[in-house]
Amino acid sequence: MERKEPDCIGGARTARIVQRIHSIDSEGTSMTDIVDHARGALRAQPFSMLLGTELVHIGGEEASLRLPIRDELRQQYGFVHGGVISYLADNALTFAGALALGPRVVTGEYKINYLRPAVVGTLIARAKLIYAGRNQATCQCHVFVIDGDHERLVAVAQGTINRVGDGREPGAAEEKA
Repeated sequence: MERKEPDCIGGARTARIVQRIHSIDSEGTSMTDIVDHARGALRAQPFSMLLGTELVHIGGEEASLRLPIRDELRQQYGFVHGGVISYLADNALTFAGALALGPRVVTGEYKINYLRPAVVGTLIARAKLIYAGRNQATCQCHVFVIDGDHERLVAVAQGTINRVGDGREPGAAEEKA
């Protein structure tokens, strides 16, 4: 089966990293491990559970999260609070970075631009790997509000995701021995 060239900026090294993660990388991290870790990370975060965040997609060089809008997420003017939108972008960026760096990653920094308010519907954060090095990845995220058939861009974020340790789960080296 012919593999499509990854749609990312960053040159041949990033493309090789993205191609490698489609199966199993040299550290033994598979896409199944990444998906399981992403779902587990959401379940392990009390704040994610409180908000009701759902993993929609993780694979290739992209990750998507969904969050239904409800009254408790609004600020005083009736818009979804910027912190909620920022949280969603942050997690989506981190999951996209994990696709290149392995499951043990954290956000090093990110910037977000709020473009318009989100009022009703469902928030969708779609993050994409832009560049990957050995220990850091740069990712970009677009946050949309979907209301019926209408999808509107509400925020754009970009961030640096850092590998923690060797990028594997604690105890992974011992299990292989």
